[in-house]
Amino acid sequence: MNFQGIPSVESEKALLDLAFRKAREKGIEKNLKGNWLEIIRKKEGLKIDIIKDTLVTKLEKIHGSFTHPKQLPEFYIKLMKLTIDFDEYKKSLAALQWAAGKVRFFQGEYVRKIFKTTDRGKIGEFLRQFYGRIASVIKQINRNLQFLEQARKIFRTYPDVKEMFTVCLYGFPNVGKSTLLNRLTGTKAETAAYAFTTKTINAGYLKIGEKKAQILDVPGTLARGEKMNIIEAQADLVMKELANLVVFVFDLSGYSGYSIKKQEQLYQNLGREKNVFVCVAKLDLTSQEILEEFKHKYYSVDELKEKIKEEFLKTEADYPEVLS
Repeated sequence: MNFQGIPSVESEKALLDLAFRKAREKGIEKNLKGNWLEIIRKKEGLKIDIIKDTLVTKLEKIHGSFTHPKQLPEFYIKLMKLTIDFDEYKKSLAALQWAAGKVRFFQGEYVRKIFKTTDRGKIGEFLRQFYGRIASVIKQINRNLQFLEQARKIFRTYPDVKEMFTVCLYGFPNVGKSTLLNRLTGTKAETAAYAFTTKTINAGYLKIGEKKAQILDVPGTLARGEKMNIIEAQADLVMKELANLVVFVFDLSGYSGYSIKKQEQLYQNLGREKNVFVCVAKLDLTSQEILEEFKHKYYSVDELKEKIKEEFLKTEADYPEVLS
């Protein structure tokens, strides 16, 4: 899923200002015919209709830009529960629907009142009442609008991943995961010679016959448990929930800034619930002596491709997706 296209959520003030401004402008523009009472009724009724149409359209658009929890894959539900108040998210979406319903209700109620009265003063009073009630409804959901805007900003950090056979490239920042992703898949993930290069989860695909495996380069975690930031928490969830196998990337050259001992600790913390293959990056910068002392079997890019294909074929029936 891709959360990048969710538009900004407007505040209650912005929504009300827009609706009331449109009502004023259209009320002036419209050249209505009839006696004075008919003209006033039509003009004020038109303002009410415009306010209703503007607000309901806006609220429905905001609601529709967010995915309903029932339509979310399990991975994204867990990710939301990890990064936002999931119950508040559901309540906020429901609040938008409630507000749209109230706006429709008050529009119908006050249009009827205006067209039933013959008192010019009453028409003005009904219009003011309508404005006040509509303003009250929108103000009541301002907290929900603010919550959804903050949620939107968090959602934009979410990876666009698919529920398919997945390989997770894992290791500390700047050890060479993005470069490995490029070489495995041909993806052009950005790389740079400083730590924390990867700010999001990059994805590429390895062709296996007429199908494909998803390769994810996750931001290197600092293994800080509850102190993980949002991106690190996503990386941890991807590995635990989506990865069919893990490629742990070591940098033995020292250029990443992480000692071999510290990388070894992270490797041991992985556990063995998943198949884990080791890759050594930056071989051209690593001394032969260090390589000879390295105790783990490690694989070249071509060997990794074969290992991934072997693991994929064991579960091929579970992943029917073909290359698009």
